[in-house]
Amino acid sequence: MQTLMQLRFFIAVVVLAAASHAVVAQRWRDVARQADTAWCRTPEACRIAQNVIWYQTPEGGWPKNFAMHEPISDLARTERLAGSMAFAPTIDNFATTIEIMFMAKMYAATANEQYKLSFMKGIDYIVAAQYPNGGWPQYFPLVEGYYSHITFNDNAMANVLALEEQIINRRGCFSFVDDATVARLQASFSKGIDCILKTQIIKDGKPTVWCAQHDELTLAPAAARAYELPSFSGAESSMIVEILMSVPNPSPEITAAVDAAMLWFENHSISGIRIDVRPDSLGRPDRCVVSDSLAPRVWARFYDLETERPFFCDRDGIKRNSLADIGHERRNRYSWYFYGVENTFRKYEMWKKNVRRGNGE
Repeated sequence: MQTLMQLRFFIAVVVLAAASHAVVAQRWRDVARQADTAWCRTPEACRIAQNVIWYQTPEGGWPKNFAMHEPISDLARTERLAGSMAFAPTIDNFATTIEIMFMAKMYAATANEQYKLSFMKGIDYIVAAQYPNGGWPQYFPLVEGYYSHITFNDNAMANVLALEEQIINRRGCFSFVDDATVARLQASFSKGIDCILKTQIIKDGKPTVWCAQHDELTLAPAAARAYELPSFSGAESSMIVEILMSVPNPSPEITAAVDAAMLWFENHSISGIRIDVRPDSLGRPDRCVVSDSLAPRVWARFYDLETERPFFCDRDGIKRNSLADIGHERRNRYSWYFYGVENTFRKYEMWKKNVRRGNGE
């Protein structure tokens, strides 16, 4: 009996240790999202907040891909001192939006003015970074190349608009935001919505969806990395539609844009396949497309602007018709299929009912 009790105690200790390690191993954005009021008042939260302030650039934004909840590394200090591109402020990969949210949580929980100042600098950054046409580049100050395009890729611009929508409506931790800041963000949000409407791709006279990035001057679909060619985006367009559906009392233009995009999604879904991971000839995990009549429908990441058929691309920039036709590295280190549109369809059905109700139908 004693041995059994000791064994159970040992297992419990191992489980608790594993859980503690899992918390440490969390991604920074998950730590920021999950932070609640009680935790934000702890010494650990205040330590992390000081890290976040340290990472904030003079422009008011934050760099991407740093684990801000972990001790500041020598590499981070070196890159900051050198003015490295790695330390450039950006809205890519949830950068800046997640830090603004975190600093709002910290201020709401502690009333520490230092946190509010950091939050307001972040707000100044996203307003300053916005183009006059309402779009946002991936980096600001601008970085030469595709980084200056209006960036829907990986939901960069959508994340900014979603944050603005929460602040405008003073949801959760944003109840402290003053009227002047709300007014600034309302103007910015409206410009962003206008940009979305203007960049919706027209095909054969009909509005469709969006590209992952659009030229900042012409608003036309634009290329980014070699394997990210101008296209209809099956992934980013889903979040764009959800942003449009967040607008209260939507205009006829917004309603038409949403309806057209959802019709495009309906007509471009892919049925009868699933994505598996199986060992290749070298024993490496490898993604492959498998026939499956019971699998949920899915959407491709990219669709050709002329044929509207899915395509896949390696680092050589050549379009190919199937996932199997590109190399192992790009096949397994990029998201070529997307299931999230189904959730957008569920939101769309509710949105349509609310719109009809608002129109007295």
